[in-house]
Amino acid sequence: MPFAKPSFATALTLASTALFAADKPGAQVYNETCIVCHHTGILHAPRMNDDKRWHKLVKEGLDELVPAALAGIRHMPPKGGNPNLSDQEVANAVVWMVNQHGGQFAPPSPEQVKTWRAQADRRKKH
Repeated sequence: MPFAKPSFATALTLASTALFAADKPGAQVYNETCIVCHHTGILHAPRMNDDKRWHKLVKEGLDELVPAALAGIRHMPPKGGNPNLSDQEVANAVVWMVNQHGGQFAPPSPEQVKTWRAQADRRKKH
């Protein structure tokens, strides 16, 4: 039995779905971007195996950590140096990293991410 050719509308739907795919989960973002510094501790980035340092960061909370990751902090560039990451992906990575060290944060909501982006933008102006 021959297969039918997809219609133009079907092809367009498939293409747009690929373009607007879901944001990457935190572990994937970590492994593709964050690992460069947070695995080795380059430029004093907290290493993933440094529980003492991460426990302090967990206590700071997401309202401090995510805006810092979005805007950049100390030697860390905005979005960990990967401008192709969405704000949601950066937040996903931060939550994943702190949850590896005792944090018990839920996946960030789009509303939280918007709030953190606004905080990050205010940080950049100072």
